[in-house]
Amino acid sequence: MERSSQPQAGLIKRGSRARGETPAYSKGLRTLSISTVIAMAVSLSLVFFYAPLEAEQGFLQKIFYLHVPLAIVALCGFVLGGLLAIAHLRTRDPRWDYRSYVVIHMSLIFAVGTLITGSIWAKGSWGHWWVWSEPTLVSFLIVFLLYATYQPLRFAIEDPERQARYASVFAITAGAFVPLNFIAVRLSTAYLHPRVLGSTSNLPGSMALTFLVSLAAMSLLFATLCKYELTAKHTRAQVRALRRRLEGQAEARRAPRSAAPSLQHVTAMTAAPPPGGRTTGQR
Repeated sequence: MERSSQPQAGLIKRGSRARGETPAYSKGLRTLSISTVIAMAVSLSLVFFYAPLEAEQGFLQKIFYLHVPLAIVALCGFVLGGLLAIAHLRTRDPRWDYRSYVVIHMSLIFAVGTLITGSIWAKGSWGHWWVWSEPTLVSFLIVFLLYATYQPLRFAIEDPERQARYASVFAITAGAFVPLNFIAVRLSTAYLHPRVLGSTSNLPGSMALTFLVSLAAMSLLFATLCKYELTAKHTRAQVRALRRRLEGQAEARRAPRSAAPSLQHVTAMTAAPPPGGRTTGQR
């Protein structure tokens, strides 16, 4: 991951220097973190102590409050990455590309969590870890595999400007595919996956409240992790820049000493006879 963060750190550093300002990614991070912890605690309390057990699935249905928010936040994060990429292409400001990269990276992590929790749910409900005939599962897997090529494609390009530009084009194209894919799945008639949002949802009031709180908590968690990653990468870039500057200053101080001849060396050279063995006054 260090390799992937270095080009992005350089982009954000150059963008900040060009505008004469430093992005305050750490601003409000403590408040956001505390809010996330409180929201997650409230969400888990509602899941285990307030929401009733589902009649058919029983306790297994509790994973629904984790699986579905993970999926929604991951898909929305992919779309957000495309919107940030549009801002980068419009302004040519490397910071927008930096944010798009972090958002897509975090969405991939949430997508992995979605696939894992979905497989657990499928095994308990349908008796299989995966059902290829279910369009919701297959479509989400296609989106995940599409974005799994984002980082290899990005860092296969050496030039930072071309890298950022091509990555933005990819993020925009893939981000436009996500809602189209979602609409196509919603229009599908044959499905096994339960519907949560829309007219076909029949969640009781307590379950709906728990789901909304879980969704809000997962959204806060996503925002907090993105902010942490932005802050960490920017701080690492500042440390690397400071180290390079100190090393350059140290080399600049050592260079005159090694390049200038010493007084003893100059005296010896002037006192030494010429190669022919005679001094200037000898004939």
